[in-house]
Amino acid sequence: MPVLVRPESPSDAPAIFAVTEAAFRTAAHSAGTEQFIVGALRRAGALAVSLVAELDGRIIGHVAVSPVTVSDHATGWYGLGPISVLPQHQRSGVGSQLMQAALQVLRERGAAGCMLVGDPGYYRRFGFKAATGLTYPGVPQEYFMAVSFGPPLPRGVATFHEGFAANA
Repeated sequence: MPVLVRPESPSDAPAIFAVTEAAFRTAAHSAGTEQFIVGALRRAGALAVSLVAELDGRIIGHVAVSPVTVSDHATGWYGLGPISVLPQHQRSGVGSQLMQAALQVLRERGAAGCMLVGDPGYYRRFGFKAATGLTYPGVPQEYFMAVSFGPPLPRGVATFHEGFAANA
């Protein structure tokens, strides 16, 4: 049975929490708070896009997208993350399906573009690149990337939603 990517429903929240927690449990680059970030974004009404990957009726992956503000007042920019896939389903294309679906939703909604913090080796294949002139405090420049859906990349400092500070 193929993986179904669909918008989250209210009853999916516990499964999304579990998938996100499991996906980042042993990740070297994780503070172990990603599952709390998703919950904080949801409670704040800041999940602009929230998609799940379902296999055989079970949620095996999730991607969250929320608005980002930029110091140059550019509008229509979003931050992607966290993106999570259960460890036993990683490296099988589920994360790529979630990425492509989230980016497509943003394009359809007329977004200017998307930003994220992550591994350049992985995210370049989706069009992301280090954004000269755009920074995210505390993150090395090569790991803060953006993709534009048309307009020029903004310049200045990007600020993700305060839900990214959630730790419980």
